Amino acid sequence: MSDYMFMLENHLSAEQNRVVEEVQHAAGRIGVNLFLAGGAMRDMLGGFQVRDLEFCVEGDALELSRILAAEAGALILSTHQDRRAADLVFLVGVAAQVAMTRVERYAKSGAPPTITPATIQEDLRSRDFSINAIALSLNRASRGLLLDPNNGLADLERREIRTLYPYAFHDDPTRMLRLVRLRTRLEFTVEERTAAQYAGALEAGCAAAISGRALLEELEAIAEESNPAEVVRALDAEGLLTLFSPALTGPKLNFAGLARLERARRIFPQSETPRGAGMGPFLHALTEKLTPREKAELIRTTGMTRAETAAWRKLEARARKLEEALRSAGVRKPSQVYQVLSRAAGDEIFFMLYRTPYKPVQERVKNYFQKYLPQARQLSEEDLADIGAAPGTPKFEKKRLELLAARLDRRVRKPAAAMAAATAAGRGAGARGRGSANA
Repeated sequence: MSDYMFMLENHLSAEQNRVVEEVQHAAGRIGVNLFLAGGAMRDMLGGFQVRDLEFCVEGDALELSRILAAEAGALILSTHQDRRAADLVFLVGVAAQVAMTRVERYAKSGAPPTITPATIQEDLRSRDFSINAIALSLNRASRGLLLDPNNGLADLERREIRTLYPYAFHDDPTRMLRLVRLRTRLEFTVEERTAAQYAGALEAGCAAAISGRALLEELEAIAEESNPAEVVRALDAEGLLTLFSPALTGPKLNFAGLARLERARRIFPQSETPRGAGMGPFLHALTEKLTPREKAELIRTTGMTRAETAAWRKLEARARKLEEALRSAGVRKPSQVYQVLSRAAGDEIFFMLYRTPYKPVQERVKNYFQKYLPQARQLSEEDLADIGAAPGTPKFEKKRLELLAARLDRRVRKPAAAMAAATAAGRGAGARGRGSANA
């Protein structure tokens, strides 16, 4: 095993390592070259938490995604036909993107690029920043080989962000927003020539060419940050925040609400935050001081769909209903708290934490993530084997929940297998004792 594979396996969570193995297996079966790249490699090599996995495929990435959906239980959230890419979430909660290795060429600033298939080396040389242009081979013949054609590893060590070519911001002005976000999150400096290129693009008004959909995707990325208030503050300082809405300035900026949102996120573990769960709460905090007309203008500017708008606008009512359920007289035992929260959507829990003034509700959510959910995952195969029903059947699920409820409420202090072993040992000791007495 190479040093980089060892580093990767020790840096990823157990669930992420399982997904890497599943994707490697599927790619090997259909004979395509597979690489881990982008933010996952940047964060692994830089010592940051790896949030999403980005797989690059020299071949049909969409076919690989369909196989992962069929055989590994991955849910395809969205597909991008032009980039031959798919966003997935696996059963263990790991988010990933599977994309074709490609080169993007821009006819003019902000225009949709012309996309052509490419090798992994060509793909890496055409990316935005050097720290995002590193890949690791996951192929049997070269597994663990680090690909770094732009010397991004050295920039990571210098804690510096550098573009790969002079017109990077003119070609894709969205990179201006990404630069500010990454600089804020990573606390990196910006390389001197990159800073000059950014200033030139800013002065030339390139940001005005960013499409509405790209603005919405950037809002979604900010919502996933652990410090969205600082990112919003940095965008405001650069004069870029008004791209989303001219009203987002001065007294309309809800920094107090965004800080409260960050405190709620600390209760909601990063590993338990489903992708996209933070978008609704973030939009609510960001626009809390805007008028209905100003919110409607932001919706038009970013091209939010009717479904996306409805999910945001109905979130407060859904979270209030969840809060009422947690405060009801019928929810007292740990198993009852688990039952309520395990059925709730991630954005509902997150938003409820953001808005609720009730300490008992916050404590119940903390207990759910820190105690009850880990206990639910500790049910062993031996425990479940004693249920007496076929896995996947309604009877099995009912019995599993009954066993878990007994465990959470401390009606069962030992796993079933351990109890059976203890009982058998006790009987054996009793038999030996009687034998000695008779002798």
